[in-house]
Amino acid sequence: MPHDWRDSVDLTETQRLVRRNIREICEDFDDAYWREKDRTGEYPHEFVDTLAEEGWLGILIPEADGGAGMSTAEAVVMMEEIAASGGGFAAAQSIHGGVYNSVPLVKYADESLKADLLPKVASGDVRIQAFGLTEPNAGSDSTAMETRARKEGEAYVVDGAKIWISRVAASDYLLLMARTTPREAVDKRTEGISMFLLDLEDAYGDGLEIESIPKTASRAVGSYQLWFDGVRVPAENLVGEEGEGFYQMLDGLNEERLVIAAECLGLGEVALERGIEYAGEREVFGGPIGANQAIQHPLAAAYADLLAAKKVIYDAADRLDGLPRKAAGAEANVAKYLAAEAAFDAADAAVQTHGGFGVACEYDVERYFREARLTRLVPITQQLALNYLGEHVLGLPRSY
Repeated sequence: MPHDWRDSVDLTETQRLVRRNIREICEDFDDAYWREKDRTGEYPHEFVDTLAEEGWLGILIPEADGGAGMSTAEAVVMMEEIAASGGGFAAAQSIHGGVYNSVPLVKYADESLKADLLPKVASGDVRIQAFGLTEPNAGSDSTAMETRARKEGEAYVVDGAKIWISRVAASDYLLLMARTTPREAVDKRTEGISMFLLDLEDAYGDGLEIESIPKTASRAVGSYQLWFDGVRVPAENLVGEEGEGFYQMLDGLNEERLVIAAECLGLGEVALERGIEYAGEREVFGGPIGANQAIQHPLAAAYADLLAAKKVIYDAADRLDGLPRKAAGAEANVAKYLAAEAAFDAADAAVQTHGGFGVACEYDVERYFREARLTRLVPITQQLALNYLGEHVLGLPRSY
């Protein structure tokens, strides 16, 4: 297309380097690759292995631990570029956990655990792709989790269930959240939750059962339900302090949400690009359909919304470290809300532009549309993002 919106914000030299390197890698994985992964529901091992070999799973791991030592500002560029390459939300999500599950380890794991694992994670030899938080009876109310971990000698014994846990089959470890103190025994519902690093190979078949969940969006990134029945986790695999896991999780939440907004942005960008291309090529009634305002206006509106979301995301990425937690939360939730809405509208406009071919797999826009709908649900719904803004920015009474 004539205007490359990836040049619509100022980037540092490091960010430009990230974009250039990621774009070169993504060029080797074309539309047919992602179309087939979506059709079969097969995890994109080749793509993830390539990124791992180039060191990109360690983008947020300090150089002293074998990583690239970069920040959220660079991760935003990387994830936007991956999604915009044609892989869409699924491509970005295929490595999202591998990048962000290292952050709590960097901040809270003891030195021996960090020394053992972080260089292996940075090199791609070990994958910590899965994060075990959501539960069948808790949903978005994470503090209502029922999974329990009780201390027995030199181990914790875990019982409970998790659902919608992504990338489990592509992960060596699960970063697991469980209650170590019952909810009724703590002063605040956010207390008494702990974070553990669970070796999936050791646990599978020894009290851990895993079942895949069939789904219609981002099929290349599998989601699973997990059941724990007396699964033992060595005490040294407790991450941080017992009972402080929820706060440890929150510590990097705003940065992660901002990166997810960038993934939504990249998805919207590639969907819009495909709509523009088709509008310029498809001729009906003696001319290109893009000459008709009924086609032009939805695409132009989608561009405006994506550009606005991009400005918010990149501005927040530049300032997030210096903001108090609530202010940072506001920035992150605004970014995620705007980017998910813009991605959905862009994908919808692209499908509509393609007419009947909008639902043909060969044109890819139907895949982008399915993924764009998903972005309005994960990692939090749009309504929960608005709840945060209503309470913490507008000063309205808590609604949930």
